[in-house]
Amino acid sequence: MRIPIDEELPLAREISIRLADDARAIESGEPCALLDAVTPTTAELLRWWFDASLSAGRRDAFHEGQRDAILAIVYAHEVLGASTLRELYERLAPSSLTAARRDELAHERHGHPKYAAKLATGTGKTWVMNALLVWQHLNHLAAPADPRFSSNFLVVAPGLIVYERLLDSFRGRRIDGVRDPSTSELHARRALFTPPRHERAIAALLASGVVEKHEIGLRVPRGGMIAVTNWHLLAGAEDPDFAGEAADDGRRRRRGDDDPARAAVESMFPLSPGAAGHALESLDRRAARGRPLESLVELPDLVVLNDEAHHVHALRAGQETSDVEWQQSLTAIAATKGRRFIQLDFSATPYDETRSGGKRPHRRYFPHIVVDFDLHAAMQRGLVKAIALDKRVELAALPLDFAAERDEHGAVVGLSSGQRTMIRAGLSKLALLEAQFAAIDPERRPKLLIVTEDTLVSRHVEQFLLDSEGLGAEDVLRVDSGRRSELGPKEWEPIRARLFDLDRQARPRVVFSVLMLREGFDVDSICVVVPLRSAGSGILLEQTIGRGLRLMWRGAPVVEELKRETRERMRRRLEPANHFDVLFIIEHPAFQAFYDELLGDGLLAIVGDDETAAIGDLERVELRSGWQEYDLVVPEIVREHEEELVEPRLDPLALEPCRFELAVLRRAVGSGERWSSHDLETKTQYGDYRVDGGVMTATGYNDFLARITRRITTVVGRAFTPAAARFSAASRYPLLATHRARIAAWVDRYVRARLFAEPFDPGFDEGWRVLLLPGVAEHVAGVFSTALVEDQRTHPVTSALVEQRSIAEIGSITMRARDAVPSRKCVFPALRVASRGGGLERRFIEWADQDSRIEAFVKIDEHAHTFVQRPYLRADGLPAWYSPDFLVRTAEAVYVVETKAQSALDHPNVERKHRAASAWIEALNRLPAASRSGRRWHYVLLGEDAVDAWRGGNGRLSELLELERWSAPPSGGAPTLY
Repeated sequence: MRIPIDEELPLAREISIRLADDARAIESGEPCALLDAVTPTTAELLRWWFDASLSAGRRDAFHEGQRDAILAIVYAHEVLGASTLRELYERLAPSSLTAARRDELAHERHGHPKYAAKLATGTGKTWVMNALLVWQHLNHLAAPADPRFSSNFLVVAPGLIVYERLLDSFRGRRIDGVRDPSTSELHARRALFTPPRHERAIAALLASGVVEKHEIGLRVPRGGMIAVTNWHLLAGAEDPDFAGEAADDGRRRRRGDDDPARAAVESMFPLSPGAAGHALESLDRRAARGRPLESLVELPDLVVLNDEAHHVHALRAGQETSDVEWQQSLTAIAATKGRRFIQLDFSATPYDETRSGGKRPHRRYFPHIVVDFDLHAAMQRGLVKAIALDKRVELAALPLDFAAERDEHGAVVGLSSGQRTMIRAGLSKLALLEAQFAAIDPERRPKLLIVTEDTLVSRHVEQFLLDSEGLGAEDVLRVDSGRRSELGPKEWEPIRARLFDLDRQARPRVVFSVLMLREGFDVDSICVVVPLRSAGSGILLEQTIGRGLRLMWRGAPVVEELKRETRERMRRRLEPANHFDVLFIIEHPAFQAFYDELLGDGLLAIVGDDETAAIGDLERVELRSGWQEYDLVVPEIVREHEEELVEPRLDPLALEPCRFELAVLRRAVGSGERWSSHDLETKTQYGDYRVDGGVMTATGYNDFLARITRRITTVVGRAFTPAAARFSAASRYPLLATHRARIAAWVDRYVRARLFAEPFDPGFDEGWRVLLLPGVAEHVAGVFSTALVEDQRTHPVTSALVEQRSIAEIGSITMRARDAVPSRKCVFPALRVASRGGGLERRFIEWADQDSRIEAFVKIDEHAHTFVQRPYLRADGLPAWYSPDFLVRTAEAVYVVETKAQSALDHPNVERKHRAASAWIEALNRLPAASRSGRRWHYVLLGEDAVDAWRGGNGRLSELLELERWSAPPSGGAPTLY
């Protein structure tokens, strides 16, 4: 875990130190103190989320910052169990309880469990919120009487944009005006958030439990509730962005509304005869505004999740009353629940700012921050865009006036010359990125965000773009509260849809707003920001930049390599080599201090205008003309002959013994250190035997048997059936898990009679400890995993279902110019080889191109040609995926070719990959000839020496393949599974 160095975050620092070992243990699949201290449900979730062996192969995974936030909150709440923030300090960081902090913590707003997560913009706070919601709900279902857990959730947004995003996450995105539940994040990414056996529980909560703002107090779902609102509702105020709602009762703001005397009279005589807004329907609606608070007070338990939580705590000019009323409402809701009320705050900027004289603002962090994953950490790990400050010569030569032109009365009359110059700079950078990104991927469309000082300036920006810069009406999108008020809810909906679909649309190209998009605007395509407003607030500065920090380019290995090079150059204060996932900010004087901080950490570069290619030397290679002649068709077995797995059978005495001598292992255990713990108060000595770097920690032989059996059945049961349908079924209902007792007995017999070259009694003189030495437990897990996978026999029920997959179906490939090798017998005019160590692949391509007996070939793209990947078990018993290097077609055969450096041929995993590929080839050759292009398939492993010797002797590649190919093993001699 990342350990914060800021002394103002004592809780986060102490938790990160305590959980560092636990985080590593969970990731490696080992036991740890945290898993023993939490409920079984929580332990299951933590393993599902963070155990590398369980998350392997999933499309999504939590990154380090998300993991740290989840672990910190789970530990603070479930393990430490403090009922107030003061108690949490006493248990975690008592030395930080200064007199000032004690006074702060004595306030009633800290009289319940509360935790804040400081997570940088763009690092996925919503995923953390979803995971914690699942954690609370499943634990509450398992133990309803446990006061630490609840199935009632109040999710609070700061405004319209975040509110809509949260509804998208829980209820699904709007499609043709109707929310589609299948697009809700908890459903669409259920493989990430929810273990398969709990999916129905979460689906039920989403189906009936999501309550929108206007339904709070009117609908209380049974079985759990996810109520989504903006904070204004509980503050007794109205968000101006929710146009039409504030005026639902017919009232309009009148002169004198702020008069205290008038307010006092209206409190005694609320109804004025004949006054507008006093119709019965309007009065009913106004009275209903008290229902949300009443209904939340009446709930027996509640978890409040505050998204962008700086709004909840900060007291800003002009909003003091609203914030105080919000806090009073929160306190009133908590007062009836005690420790059954939990507050979870999420923010990239969880602090208030205070000024003294002309000094820079001082940050006062929220006292309940339990995790800190800030912008610097996110940038260093490549989780958000790098930042480049665009300082052009023409800008440096001008006195840049970023304020709009105003008349003598202060009214805005137009944009200043400096603002127009900055907008043009942003448009120029946008045009450069658009042209060069389109050459690689036309679907990646960069956007420009302009942040203005008020809504009147936004209108002048719109006019300037349309009249002076020649942009069309579809090219620009103005998004601010003034625009929403002008249009009303119905006319606003199409604009909202365009805004949230920005990444997938060619237009608009430019979006501009005042503050409405300062948070919750979660799009990836903002690549240029033009800030036209002054701001003395660090919160506002970071929020503005945060709108463009989310990664736009993900997954492609070539692009990832280019991005790493760019970050390395920026750290060395050099100009970036390309513009992938770089956020360009047009120079703004008010941001200079913030820029200086980033420059000091080597996270920001100053760039020129025309010297850097946005895509570096990356090229997009399309299919060649007449590609059909060189296409290779791969039969994909969607369903085997419908098969049923039978119960496992194996002879443990026939398995391979361990290569270590028992006497040597006994001496190693005897010479090692023993560790024990001593309780300071009672002087009691106790301890746990721990082997660092091994498979697990165990306290006895029975414990060892249980743990290694669980590991074997989990790994094997997850994975490796040849048909996609059976793969899914096996991962949900592992067959071998039902045979754990039998497998444990086999392991016991193997350990006692076969593991070593002599009989072994694990109970004699604690001999079982030798099983924990590095290499021994791995050997046991490996031989059993392999044997059990090979043993998973089936019998056919129906015929196989086969789909023909084309190598050309991916359409194009991207590669760096220096890594491209021209080819004439491939669907692509060039093929990509590895930037490092790709010499053998390059020679193979050139040789194949010269051989007239080779009709077609291709270098397999492991990320695009996923239908060629094969699952296999590594030597340590863990699952992995294998993608061969080449497919080669001759008149008689198709060869699946793996090329290896000579030194790598003897690696144990190479043999395992060969066995996986051979089993696949055997399955293909059992298909009718028409399903495999009338050719037999063969697997060939080529060493570098053989390639160089044959090529140097003017031999043909086709001859070498024929000579070196692995003959299909006899029936029953090879595993049908991997």
